[in-house]
Amino acid sequence: MSDPLVRIQAVTKTFAKSGSPALADLTAQIEPGRVTGLVGPDGAGKTTLLRLLAGLLLPDRGGISVCGYDTRSEARALRAVSAYMPQRLGLYEDLTVVENLQLYADLRSVTGTARQKAFDKLLEFTGLAPFSQRLAAALSGGMKQKLGLACALVGQPRLLLLDEPSVGVDPLSRRELWRIVDELVDQGIGVIWSTAFLDEAERCASVLLLSEGRLLYDGPPGKLMQKVSKQTFVLRCSGGDRRGVLFRALSRPDIVDGVIQGKNVRLVMAEGAQPPAPADLAAGSDARVEPIVPRFEDAFMALVGAGTKASSPFAQAPLRQRDGDGLAAEADQLTRRFGAFTAADRITFSVRHGEIFGLIGSNGAGKSTTFKMLCGLLQPSSGTARVAGLDLAKAPAQARGRLGYMAQRFSLYGDLSVRQNLSFFAGIYGLSVARRRAAVERMTETFALHSYLNTNAIQLPLGFKQRLALACAVMHDPDVLFLDEPTSGVDPRTRREFWGHINAMVSRGVTVLVTTHYLDEAEYCDRVALIDSGRVIAAGAPDDLKGQARSAENPDPTLEDAFIALVNDDSRRAAA
Repeated sequence: MSDPLVRIQAVTKTFAKSGSPALADLTAQIEPGRVTGLVGPDGAGKTTLLRLLAGLLLPDRGGISVCGYDTRSEARALRAVSAYMPQRLGLYEDLTVVENLQLYADLRSVTGTARQKAFDKLLEFTGLAPFSQRLAAALSGGMKQKLGLACALVGQPRLLLLDEPSVGVDPLSRRELWRIVDELVDQGIGVIWSTAFLDEAERCASVLLLSEGRLLYDGPPGKLMQKVSKQTFVLRCSGGDRRGVLFRALSRPDIVDGVIQGKNVRLVMAEGAQPPAPADLAAGSDARVEPIVPRFEDAFMALVGAGTKASSPFAQAPLRQRDGDGLAAEADQLTRRFGAFTAADRITFSVRHGEIFGLIGSNGAGKSTTFKMLCGLLQPSSGTARVAGLDLAKAPAQARGRLGYMAQRFSLYGDLSVRQNLSFFAGIYGLSVARRRAAVERMTETFALHSYLNTNAIQLPLGFKQRLALACAVMHDPDVLFLDEPTSGVDPRTRREFWGHINAMVSRGVTVLVTTHYLDEAEYCDRVALIDSGRVIAAGAPDDLKGQARSAENPDPTLEDAFIALVNDDSRRAAA
């Protein structure tokens, strides 16, 4: 058996003298030639650990050895054998692909013939060779991640540290990233992969699970999944009240976790608890509870806890009165061109009142462009966008007053405090002084922002940034809510909190349109439209799309399986 690539011995790291440690007495080993997953809730210490391993931070107590080099005393040697790809890519967007590689080669002193050989190999390896002269700013999300990976590999490291490389990346690009990393592992490189996608943790040889700076689990993912093998069930029901079933399930103390999966609800029971009787949660004689194979996410939630299970305050809002039988939102032949490039090509769909409608697709498929046209933030080249029966071209101000929009990238004012952001957006929406004060208090209470009211938005932890962004989008009580990747990068526990609020709003008549790369959470949608190359290539309920991908080889496909199959089928038809 080979020596460990990394030895971590009783490491503690604290940033504030009076605060809790970011890492507390952590001991672990990382083996070479395999992928080790690093998972945990937001603030668990994952990024801190990666920065310690990269030598960018030093432990307060304990020691770390990487490839035999002590991170305290042998920093120069450490940087020659390791590479770190941070959460926020260290790319220069005004440089081309090859210019970025040249910069990193300079930093790592890769010169001469070895330099060009490394470039040729990395460009071919990542599939970026045809785009070597393209500016980094013009790359898709998946291509940027590949370039970041190529830059990290310029010096041929023995240890590769990846901090959530697949955040904001579509399923096809995620699989391509894994293909690249698997090839690196075959070459003997050790990889530590921090991720918020817990299906990725199942692909790792070993997993470190952190929570509040402490190591809760260290071992193969399958071993942790086995621990909940008798605790995972699916409640199959066709009555259509999925959100009501989930609400009733989560109100029970014997149910640790629950999520919607198409028409059904997936449940994780407390250890030793018996599965619920179907009649306790769902109406209809056809409802039944069946055991199901556990996922790593089930084990994760059982171990770290599901956080608050309290009902969202939005569930207590008055039931919204609908304007006749009209639709909440409509895209009619929406088209948007940027010069010769067509970002959205005759996009057509309609959304009913009180419905969750999802847009899914690859990076650059046209989802955000469609959203911006429906919100009045982008003028269509042709076609019509309507919200709450109002034409965005004819009554833009009136229509925008009926909708809320949460952007894909954090778009609040970083230099303003949480309280100032809330007050500013309340003013933008035209709320009176009294209503503004009440709305700020309501949002502060709903999203538990009390302790951060005087903190500048840029300094918030990621989960609280997303809470604040959602609070600003809904404080004027919109009829239609647009959420562009609202949970990107946040942990499963925070995602459940968000969807608790979304489901509660929908139960009171709010209409929600959402884009997401977490296809498990796209299962919450009543219907989805799959967009590829600016066109709608499939639409329907999540179970309908999964049905289109069902085969003898894959009789029970996931929504991600369906996504990839449908996009590949469309690409083959286009090439024929």
